[in-house]
Amino acid sequence: MQNMSRRQFIMAAGAGTAVAGGAMAGLGGWDAQAGAAQHFALRSRQTSFQFGDHVTKGLISLTDNAPSPVLRVRQGERAVFDYTNGLEDYTSMHWHGIRLPNAMDGVPYLTQMPIGQDETYRYEFTPPDAGTYWYHPHCRTMSQMAHGLTGMLIVEERGDQGFDADIPLTLKDFRIGSDGQMLPYFTARGAARAGTHGNVRTTNWQQDPVMDVPAGGLIRLRFAVTDITRVHRMIFPDVAGRIIAWDGQPVDEDIPWPTAEAPLWLAPGQRVDVVIKAPAVEGEELTFRSLKGRNSPFNVLRLRSVGADLKRDIADVKPLPRNPFAHPNVKEAEVRDIVFGWSPEGEGSNNGLCGTFDYTFWSINRSPWPGDVVSGIAPVAELKQGRSYILRMRNESPNLHPIHLHGLVFKPLRSNLRTLPANYTDTILLLKDEVVEVALLADNPGDWAFHCHVIEHQKSGLSGYIRVV
Repeated sequence: MQNMSRRQFIMAAGAGTAVAGGAMAGLGGWDAQAGAAQHFALRSRQTSFQFGDHVTKGLISLTDNAPSPVLRVRQGERAVFDYTNGLEDYTSMHWHGIRLPNAMDGVPYLTQMPIGQDETYRYEFTPPDAGTYWYHPHCRTMSQMAHGLTGMLIVEERGDQGFDADIPLTLKDFRIGSDGQMLPYFTARGAARAGTHGNVRTTNWQQDPVMDVPAGGLIRLRFAVTDITRVHRMIFPDVAGRIIAWDGQPVDEDIPWPTAEAPLWLAPGQRVDVVIKAPAVEGEELTFRSLKGRNSPFNVLRLRSVGADLKRDIADVKPLPRNPFAHPNVKEAEVRDIVFGWSPEGEGSNNGLCGTFDYTFWSINRSPWPGDVVSGIAPVAELKQGRSYILRMRNESPNLHPIHLHGLVFKPLRSNLRTLPANYTDTILLLKDEVVEVALLADNPGDWAFHCHVIEHQKSGLSGYIRVV
């Protein structure tokens, strides 16, 4: 990458910007003039929300006094998002997990310039894959995500999948003081270790929410960890249920139902879709929990049955339709080694309009990411379009790292520590001292961000990009 001004970048890229100005017209709906695309007008803004007894100010959302909306689009149909920055700081928007054109990926300086105050940027793509995805800024990432700017993006399958309810669930912490106001979202100690955890754990910004579902119905739950730090260890209730998708992709094999003895690890950036049969008796509840520390669980969600028994059967659940992507040829794949670990000594990063970070703690291939606005940064790996590769990823640190690759999907093959589900994904959690091999087909050209989704790790060096040419 070469240094260039904002104006030079926009002129050179013919960037997908719309006119600068105020918020566009209402959220959602059809836009006949855009060729029957589904059109969304989005505007970030400062807002507030009541957690417990206090109203917390200084939060960021796409709506007032509420979390950002769930955006639902349709597989194979064009979607247009006109995103206006209503904040004083620069921003951008990344569509996590979506296989889209590189120019629409929302990574400052890698695919676009940051969006200034009251400017509008048009993101336009046709999602090829159905599933559960999400969106978040990739400029001022840690600050804006910590203050709430995240939301779920659902790409609906073609045809009715037969569920009686479909419930999106975003899992996010906030760091809030006794006065109800935001605490510092970053600590150097946390960034150099597991990250700085929040003390108010929420689901859709609610603490221990109770949601009504049809009694005896088949309920699809879409869990997404949109937190900047917390790795959840999920415990599901002892009822008839099934995991049907992982990180947006239908499962290729049965994944064990999570229990207290064998919880499901779900890290920042990851998603899981499950279906359960709701209790037949009205008023009966099911509780989904996550472990805090070694063995202290907290409630993530309670479902309460209402109405007459629908008398559905978990055996009625059919596999979700497969998404249309080509698979890698593992036998002919080239191997690329990638090492994640602590950083050699550094002086922090220069992120230009997206902020400067004062610390460097982490690295990829023993080279810390020096920041967004720098020249001469080589890719972590350069891949030839149409070829298959195995990425051998080694975690040389004692901390967990959920590694996310933009624009592509990959299939876990093997680990030196555990058996991995062989389900395609875009984000994989690396355990302490773990070596994982994954296979991918380099079928989407561009420079694709590749980083840890513990955002303090990302911003303090554990970031890079993979080039597909």
